[in-house]
Amino acid sequence: MAAPQAYCVKCKTKREMSDHKQIEMKNGRPATEGKCSVCGTKMFKIGAT
Repeated sequence: MAAPQAYCVKCKTKREMSDHKQIEMKNGRPATEGKCSVCGTKMFKIGAT
């Protein structure tokens, strides 16, 4: 299974997430949280992946 992708604000491009995990936001919507595979910045993507 491929790693999910999200926009990295530090690299200013779309990158794959490492150490990603599914979470649930306060309003109950699903999201994915992880780190940029290149620079290590925290990344966040709303929606089920």
